[in-house]
Amino acid sequence: MKGTFPCLQFERLATPFYYYDTQLLRDTLKEINRHASQHDNYHVHYAVKANANPKILSIIREYGLGADCVSGGEIRAAISAGFPASKIVYAGVGKSDWEINLGLDNDIECFNVESIAELEVINQLAAAKGKTARVAFRINPNVGAHTHANITTGLAENKFGISMEDMEKAIAAAHDMGNIQFVGLHFHIGSQILDMGDFMALCNRINELQDRLEAAHIRVSSINVGGGLGIDYEHPNRVAIPDFKAYFNTFATCLKLRDGQSLHFELGRSVVAQCGSLITRTLYIKQGTAKQFAIVDAGMTELIRPALYQAYHKIENISSQLPTEQYDVVGPICESSDVFLKQAELNKTQRGDLIAIRSAGAYGEAMASMYNCRPMPQSYTSDELAGV
Repeated sequence: MKGTFPCLQFERLATPFYYYDTQLLRDTLKEINRHASQHDNYHVHYAVKANANPKILSIIREYGLGADCVSGGEIRAAISAGFPASKIVYAGVGKSDWEINLGLDNDIECFNVESIAELEVINQLAAAKGKTARVAFRINPNVGAHTHANITTGLAENKFGISMEDMEKAIAAAHDMGNIQFVGLHFHIGSQILDMGDFMALCNRINELQDRLEAAHIRVSSINVGGGLGIDYEHPNRVAIPDFKAYFNTFATCLKLRDGQSLHFELGRSVVAQCGSLITRTLYIKQGTAKQFAIVDAGMTELIRPALYQAYHKIENISSQLPTEQYDVVGPICESSDVFLKQAELNKTQRGDLIAIRSAGAYGEAMASMYNCRPMPQSYTSDELAGV
């Protein structure tokens, strides 16, 4: 089954471009709020790195989510979109001074700190401003996730977080600093996680750490379990909205929160991926020796995930109803890795046909580049095109 697209409106637009189904985005946000609200003290922050398009951020803010940022630029984007600073958390392994100062100046909710060296700098910068920085320590729980190696972040070998062995030392250092308020623990084990067993393992590790801290008479007011919930890239029409009920229930069942503790989530891909498609036009059909190529006008400059992660995206010819044939769908960039999908089953494709590369709302437009001096892609929403 193909997705439904306003092809008549698309014909008038220069390709390639991103198209966002804003009704699906709103339906997804409603489901997140419906299931999160069934649990006390659950707070959802949208991971801005997934997609910082101002039109997308504005809709997400309307549904009351906070913002999870990993750069000063993302903090600015969140504030510009209307996210309250009191709901902005700032993570990242390499925060520069200007980015820390930006967070301090805006009194953001929390800095997710990844090293004692970083903590010392935040304390110094906060002291210079006469402010107190709220911090949570990102703990590396050494929990693996069943996902691509490049998007696993919770193993001891990864660059992220403070080791479990150094947790008490870091907390003690925070308590000794005059401009730091220690509020909680932060975790993030990876991305595109579909096995709830990975989140159960994280819960078990957090439970162990909480027991350890309580034995040392250390009180934690908030737990942040990061994000990582995946989507169904193979069936974007049949499974357009992830199973948020199972996701939140996993933590409700397995994580032993203490009285008064708040639980924070940082969802990105699962919020925006399915609502976005990269729309591209077929330039040529090239007959190879043993295969045929559909050469399109989008490339790894618009969507780098297949080249970077060997990621799969469902691809549809939305101009054709002819019987299917096999194509390698490739872009125009001067790189052998500029391939969207090999042996793709598409309705018979001709020059000029519009192609939709699905589930591209997360880490698509956000990771676009100007390599080969190509312009950055435009974006349109279903709201904008409804009246065209």
